[in-house]
Amino acid sequence: MTEANPFLTVSELPFHLPPFADVATEHYLPAFKIGMEQHLAAARAIAADEAEPTFDNTIVALERAGQGVLSRVSMVFFNKNTSDTSDELQAIETEISPKLAEHHDQVLLDPALFARVDALWQKRAELGLDEQDERLLERYHTEFVRSGAALDSGGRARLSQINTELAELSAKYNQQVLADINDGAVHLTDVSELAGLGDDAISAAAAAAADRGLEGHLLTQNLFSNHPQLEQLTDRAVRERLWRASTSRGGATNAATLLAMVGLRAEKAGMLGFDHHAAYIASDQTARDAGAIADRLASLAAASVRNARSEAEELQQVIDAEGGDFKLAAWDWSHYAAKVRQSKYGFDADALRPYLELNRVLFDGVFWAAEKAFGLTFSEREDLVGYHPQVRVFEVFDRDGEALGLFLADFFTRDSKKGGAWMNPVVVQSELTGNRPVVVNNLNIVGPAKGQPALVTVDNVRTMFHEFGHALHGLMSACRYPKTSMTSTPRDFVEYPSQVNEMWILWPEVVANYARHHVTGEAAPAELLEQWESSGKFGEGFASTEYLAAAILDQAWHRLAPEDVPEAGDDAAAVVESFERAALEEAGIAMDEIAPRYRSGYFAHIFAGGYSAGYYSYIWSEILDADTVEWFKEHGGLSRDNGDHFREFLLSKGGSIDPMESYRRFRGRDAEIEPLLERRGLK
Repeated sequence: MTEANPFLTVSELPFHLPPFADVATEHYLPAFKIGMEQHLAAARAIAADEAEPTFDNTIVALERAGQGVLSRVSMVFFNKNTSDTSDELQAIETEISPKLAEHHDQVLLDPALFARVDALWQKRAELGLDEQDERLLERYHTEFVRSGAALDSGGRARLSQINTELAELSAKYNQQVLADINDGAVHLTDVSELAGLGDDAISAAAAAAADRGLEGHLLTQNLFSNHPQLEQLTDRAVRERLWRASTSRGGATNAATLLAMVGLRAEKAGMLGFDHHAAYIASDQTARDAGAIADRLASLAAASVRNARSEAEELQQVIDAEGGDFKLAAWDWSHYAAKVRQSKYGFDADALRPYLELNRVLFDGVFWAAEKAFGLTFSEREDLVGYHPQVRVFEVFDRDGEALGLFLADFFTRDSKKGGAWMNPVVVQSELTGNRPVVVNNLNIVGPAKGQPALVTVDNVRTMFHEFGHALHGLMSACRYPKTSMTSTPRDFVEYPSQVNEMWILWPEVVANYARHHVTGEAAPAELLEQWESSGKFGEGFASTEYLAAAILDQAWHRLAPEDVPEAGDDAAAVVESFERAALEEAGIAMDEIAPRYRSGYFAHIFAGGYSAGYYSYIWSEILDADTVEWFKEHGGLSRDNGDHFREFLLSKGGSIDPMESYRRFRGRDAEIEPLLERRGLK
């Protein structure tokens, strides 16, 4: 497959869009093999260079070496494997993940190569580097040190072994999460059990069952704990069944795997001089200190639980008023919260759905806000092919009318897609390579039945704006080097631009533009939109508590020293469940009525997604987000002047300078926490 392998040459499609139509499963392994060989040969040539190390012959040379076949095949494969996987792709993941870990160790643990990088780092003040060059040098030096390049030969060998094992375990965990999402679907044979769901949701459930050759209806799972259809379902027994199926995923299948990962991460952190994995991760984030993270989460938890308990009392009052002879349980929360919102604020989310048609939200909401703020325009390119028939390709034009890049939208759920939502680049912007950005947004919206409109939920709208915030961060990148462009920032900063983009959801002129009836085109009633906005004030206790519980659980696993990691024993699931319960109780955030947003068995963010000891990032980034929203309000809101300022000083910079310095240049000062506390009712 070498001669016809599309990864071996740069794509000739616009913006070097990968030639997905030409890619076959059998192309991946040969491309990975050739890519690793080429990359390693280039790295060894740099290490063996007899000339004195310079920024160009070492750092820039390393950057160029990383942009070949290996980069191209990796970006396509890992996006495909999460978005549209198969048994064959998962087998490749199982085979290639440890090989990739070993390959990267061969580069990053090369003493001669590290000596050149370290020599430049030690005399960086004499090199006359500008801001982007110095940042690139700093990132390479940090990467080598954090990878163990400064260890002795025995330490480097053990670290490489740990990395290989972790890669194998992560791939195994990732594949099991998808299997558990599919296996956790709830099959119902009596349509009366679906009472409360809209006709479109019932049709979608029937289609999901038919796709698997089943009679009746199938309620498919999401990645997170609290299934969105718990809100509408009126049959309490069905709600309980759906909730238990959701929160029990991974308990039996992933427990031993995650315990092994926690132990290996703890050992690795100790070898690199850190008390635990959380300290190792924090040291390269904007937070810098794991203790500061723990303190911040603890300070928010008490107020969050207080608010949640107050909300629970309101829900119980509704249950009692309706004659319900039961105590509020986790599977009841969403259902009765919707009733409280309706009685307290008059808001019925189902009444809004006819005004939230996917294309209208996309073109007249998400894209329209980007045009008003940044001058971007979008044109669908039906001549360009994505990696799946459901993928749509849009060409993005800049404020001056020049082509900027491509945006790929993959909105609908399917059995071959991992749950959740995310953004991936498939071509990285860089002045060095001349590449312009190509980015993908993946969501898991339940698709409509054939011939029906794609009506989305309020949560879907939020996710569309959020993930497009990541896309904007990539599309408007104007950076010199691939390693520091687009969203290549610390984990506790990367969510910030995406959270900022959520501000436009209910911005009056934006929501008036997209919230229109899918048949008549009539604008959503002003009263309904006001109710939507007001109702957002109820439920912050639940939202904060389920999120903080997951963030605290993440920290608890990763603050363990090697000797403190529980042994799997004969019942790893029981060990994990016991640890979870103890960690949440110790933090004072354990509530039977609220499950963590992710439990350990399906916490893909931290065990398969690069967020280990980093799930706190969302609340940390939200401090910047809330403070930024205040800035926009102070300066007149949605305008080109404001958008251009945000773009120039922050979005365009990616990770090419220190992200917090980018923030200070944008805001004129460090971020303040008061707007976040006000927003979440935590003051």
